[in-house]
Amino acid sequence: MIKINFPGNLFFGMLFILFSCSHKQGYIKPERAGLSSDTLRVAEAKMQQNLDSGKFAGISLFIMKDDKMVWRTNLGYAEKETGRPLTDSTIFRIYSMTKPVTTVALMTLFDEGKFQLDDKVSQYIPEFKSTMVYNPEIKKDSLEPQQQEMTIRHLLTHTSGLTYGWDPNSYVDRLYAKYRPSGWDAPLAEKMKVLSKLPLKYQPGTKWEYGLSIDVAGYLVEVLSGIPLDQFMKTKVFDPLKMDDTGFWVPENKQNRLAGLYFADKEGKLMLAVDTLGLKYNKIPLLFSGGGGLVSTIDDYTRFCRMLLHKGELDGARILKESTVDLIMSNQLPSGVIYKEGRGYGLGGEVNLETDVYAWSGAASTFFWVNPKTKMIVMAFMQLMPFTTSYAIPYKQIVDKALLNPDIKN
Repeated sequence: MIKINFPGNLFFGMLFILFSCSHKQGYIKPERAGLSSDTLRVAEAKMQQNLDSGKFAGISLFIMKDDKMVWRTNLGYAEKETGRPLTDSTIFRIYSMTKPVTTVALMTLFDEGKFQLDDKVSQYIPEFKSTMVYNPEIKKDSLEPQQQEMTIRHLLTHTSGLTYGWDPNSYVDRLYAKYRPSGWDAPLAEKMKVLSKLPLKYQPGTKWEYGLSIDVAGYLVEVLSGIPLDQFMKTKVFDPLKMDDTGFWVPENKQNRLAGLYFADKEGKLMLAVDTLGLKYNKIPLLFSGGGGLVSTIDDYTRFCRMLLHKGELDGARILKESTVDLIMSNQLPSGVIYKEGRGYGLGGEVNLETDVYAWSGAASTFFWVNPKTKMIVMAFMQLMPFTTSYAIPYKQIVDKALLNPDIKN
């Protein structure tokens, strides 16, 4: 944490101002919300130790309970080389935390009666009607028709058979590497044409496989609404929720708020990524990736999470029906499909089958958790690749122990 020494009177004056501002924003002491301050300090100290050891440049931590902010800390730097600190207004690349947002955008059209979850994707994107499926049991490169045609529910639960192409030992993944359907170098419509010609890795509805499913869902938004995904999200989600710093690019007047993106080499040494279009987000992109293209702030994403906790409504703005939020935040996996032990998959994010916590993360190691039972939101945002669970997950595990009522699962 960056520490600055102030004269006594000025220090206490600033404390008074900060305390007053915090209360205006709904801040309360953790104990009043049923949380232990001592335990939360332990959680933060653990993150500070990791920061001091040089494992990451900075991390923003945030806890809200019952719509009241109980803990917020920005440790370290948005850009270590220039000494620019993390602040409440820092903008982060949230990558796959875009997926729940795209899901919500699509489900607004579900509420309007534009589709049903078990509708075939080919009903709206005809190219996927003839998409074949890889079957290694027949021979090395054998393809067969879809036995159960891909549905929208399959897309939103990652059981569509689509992948990301990360496994060099997989025949289908090698095709992805060759034809690059996941590249951000062309509009969504063009990428869908490429993607639909590649075989599915598995028969739809038979296996959970992380991949481009929710990018296809983002294109469905465009097809069903007739509006580009970025404009649809702004009109239907961002503007009503007052998510003013969330989008697919960062305007020039906000560029100084975008955190640096760091990579860790084999020895764990941090390196600031070279600025390119894909890293700096300084121009409107060719492709609006519903699976990973957004940038956002802690405050903005908190408003999104609060909308979910409030069953689709926040501050008078209704985004979704209550029943639709229940669908999103409950297990929707096809029968017989397993995600992880004790975890199901809702629409666009995982669901803890014991606690009902809805959560997901992003490639630059950003994390969020929403607990409808305890009315808690926990977030840990950093900008570190490759993706790691080494910091945020242990932080959340300590935060879980801060709950003073042990009968309520967190």
